[in-house]
Amino acid sequence: MTTISLGYLRNALHAGCASAVARVLDAHEAEVEFVDADPGELPGLLDEGAIDLLVSAWLPRDADLVQHGMRVLGTIYRPYYCWGSYEAVSSAAELSGDTLEALFVARSDAEKLQQVLAQTPNLSGLTPTICEDEALFGTVQGAREAGRKFVVFLAQPHALFHDEAFQPVSDPRFSEEMEAALLVRESVAACADQDMLDELSEMTLGNKVMSALEYAIQVDNMDPEEAAEAWQRGRLVAR
Repeated sequence: MTTISLGYLRNALHAGCASAVARVLDAHEAEVEFVDADPGELPGLLDEGAIDLLVSAWLPRDADLVQHGMRVLGTIYRPYYCWGSYEAVSSAAELSGDTLEALFVARSDAEKLQQVLAQTPNLSGLTPTICEDEALFGTVQGAREAGRKFVVFLAQPHALFHDEAFQPVSDPRFSEEMEAALLVRESVAACADQDMLDELSEMTLGNKVMSALEYAIQVDNMDPEEAAEAWQRGRLVAR
């Protein structure tokens, strides 16, 4: 039996994606070993050959990961950065530090937000509230229940977008989608089952499914493998 080391970033979104990919590998009778990592650990793990398949590369942002003996196998979903709000806001030009009480961001996106704020004078009066990544959902819900007016800087997909009331705010600076690519080690692709590689290359989850997976894992406390099975059996509702 072939053993595949499946790598992903250590959070609910990427754990759900890895578990969904693992369902395909299981169907091809491949034994899966999960390797979770922080972003800074990925290059070293790839150089060591500890990861055969990686589900957590967002191209072109993470294009340098391809240089570690990997190649792009397929696109699983298309993430993009955006502002998110429960208010009826049609464009970023309507956001104002005079009317908003808070700006939330996950720690992993805080550096990018600072770059964006330097070019967003209408939000200059807001000091961002930086949350740990897994705490962003709960922090935002708490602010909503308290009736506060706020905006969130984040990447779609996210568990917050599983609620149709939470919508991205149009901003031309963030209109370009990335590709959440499945990367495969060149040496593994050379000897892997071609039918399995073909199925993986055609595998598409989409942003709505990814938001639903993260919501199921982070909010409903489902095990990632349980959430992936629910997706595969059509029991995971993508809103």
